[in-house]
Amino acid sequence: MENNLETDHIQYCLTLAEKRFNRGSSDRWTTYDFEKLSESIQEVTGVVLSVTTLKRLWGKLSYTNTPATTTLNTLARYAGFEDWSSLRAQPEPEEKQENEPVRIIPAIPATPPQEERRQGRRWPLWGLAMLPLAFVLYLGLRSDGRTTTPDRRANYQFSSNKTVLKGIPNSVIFRYDASAAGKDTVYISQSWDISRKFAVPKDQKEYSSIYYYPGYFRAKLMVGKEIVKEHDLMISSNGWLALADQQKVPVYFAKKEFLRDSIVMVDKEMLDAYNIQMQPELPDLRFFYVEDMGGLRSDDFRFDTRIKSTYSIGAAACQRIEVLILCKNDVFIIPLCAKGCEGALFLRAGNRFLESKDTDLSKFGRDLHEWVRLQVEAKDKQVRILVDGEVACAFKADYMATDIVGVQYRFQGPGAVKDTHFSNGERVINL
Repeated sequence: MENNLETDHIQYCLTLAEKRFNRGSSDRWTTYDFEKLSESIQEVTGVVLSVTTLKRLWGKLSYTNTPATTTLNTLARYAGFEDWSSLRAQPEPEEKQENEPVRIIPAIPATPPQEERRQGRRWPLWGLAMLPLAFVLYLGLRSDGRTTTPDRRANYQFSSNKTVLKGIPNSVIFRYDASAAGKDTVYISQSWDISRKFAVPKDQKEYSSIYYYPGYFRAKLMVGKEIVKEHDLMISSNGWLALADQQKVPVYFAKKEFLRDSIVMVDKEMLDAYNIQMQPELPDLRFFYVEDMGGLRSDDFRFDTRIKSTYSIGAAACQRIEVLILCKNDVFIIPLCAKGCEGALFLRAGNRFLESKDTDLSKFGRDLHEWVRLQVEAKDKQVRILVDGEVACAFKADYMATDIVGVQYRFQGPGAVKDTHFSNGERVINL
C-alpha cells in the first residue's frame, strides 16, 4: 500500500462493506461467502468484482499492489459513499454506527375478553391526566426516526408461485399487497440475505424474479427496514444438476453428459467442449441434489459419499473441494484437499466453525486422484466426520435441528461423485 493513511481508508472501507454484507466475521468466510459478496456488490453497484479480487482485498490471497481505482470506487459505493474520493475526504476514518437492525413486526396481541377488561383496576385521576402525555411519548417511541411507520395492524399479503414445478432456471412470481406501507419503500428479498433486496412498486401486486440455483430460500416482504411477511420457498434441482459457476448465468451441463452409470462427473474434456478455460483461474464446478427429504433432520442422520478430483495441474494443485449438506436455515460445510494443502481449511458443522490455523484438520488432506469416502454422522447433537473410515473430526455441538433439503459439491476444476446417500435408522435415501 502507498502509505498508512491509504491503508487505513481501505481497511475502513472493507469494514463498512463487511457490515453491510452482514455475514459474520470475514475470518470465517469461505469461497462461497466471497461469491455471495460478489453478487451483492453487483446488485448494489452494477459492477462485478471477481472472487479472486475480493479475496485479495480481504487478505485471503497474497497481493502487494494497491487495488485499482475502479475497484476502490466500487467498494466505496457499496459501503455507502459516492466514490473512493468521497471516502478518502474524511481525514481520519471513524467507526460509523451500524445500520439499523432489521426488525420483524410482532403479531398483534389478542384483545382480552370484555369481562376481563371490566375487572381491571380503575385509573386514579392523576393517571388519567397523564394519558395525553403518555400517548405522545408512545407515538415518539414508535416513530423510531422513521418518516412513516407501517401500520402494524395492516393486512400485508405475500405469496409466490413457481413457473415450473422442479428444475433450474426457475422463475418465481411474487404476489404482494403492501398498500398500507405509506411513504416507506417496499422491498422483496429472495432469500435470507436481505442485503440483496430489491424495491418493488407499492401500488402493484406482482413481481417476477429468476432463480438460477436450487436451494431452500426464505423470501421476505419488507417495508423500510422491517420484515412484514415471509415464507419458505423450495427450488428443487430435479435430480442431479451440474453447472459451471460464472457471473450472471451459470453454464448448465446436460444430464446425459454428466450422469454416467450412477456417477456424477464433469471432466476436462467436457469443460473443453463448452470452451471453459482451466488456467490461470480454475472454473468453479457445482453439483446439486436438492429435494424434499421427507423430514430428515440435521440432528439425526448419516451421510455417505465418495468423491474424486481428476485435475491437479497448475492452479489446481490443491484440488480443493467443499461438500455442503444443505438444511433449512443451516448448512454443514466439509472440506477436502490434496495432501500438503491442509493449512487453509475451514469446516462448519452443527453451528461450530473450525479452521486449520488453530485446529488439526490434517486428516481432510487426501490423494484425491483416487475415490475418497466421506461420512458425516449426527446423533443427539454429537457430530462425527470420517474420511476413508478414519475419524477426522468429532465434537459435541449445540445447534437448532432443522430439515435437511439436499447436498452441494463445490470443485475447483473437474470432479466426480458417486455412491451418495442419507440414512436414518433403517431408512435410506439414495441420491
